[in-house]
Amino acid sequence: MTVVADPPPMTAGPDGVFRVGGTRVTLDTVVGAFLDGASAETIADQYPSLELADVYAAIAYYLRHRAEVNEYLARRREQAAATRQRVEADFPPEGVRARLLARRNQPS
Repeated sequence: MTVVADPPPMTAGPDGVFRVGGTRVTLDTVVGAFLDGASAETIADQYPSLELADVYAAIAYYLRHRAEVNEYLARRREQAAATRQRVEADFPPEGVRARLLARRNQPS
């Protein structure tokens, strides 16, 4: 038997978002579920496109590079908050239900 180190099963897209195992599932999602107490098996069950081995590898990467991954996750949270602010400024959430109901009641 020869021991060979496999690279982490993660790729960064053009948007800088890391995805696990060649899927659309983000590293944020896997690490978040793990930190919420989900086992690798539970995460793989919740996201059938993920291979169990890739979930374990992503968790192992997180555990070995906690500070770096936490910084990445913090940046992602900041980006999400900024995006939410821009969207809510352009499309205020207040009165959405009333606007939708009014649109439904308009003649075609």
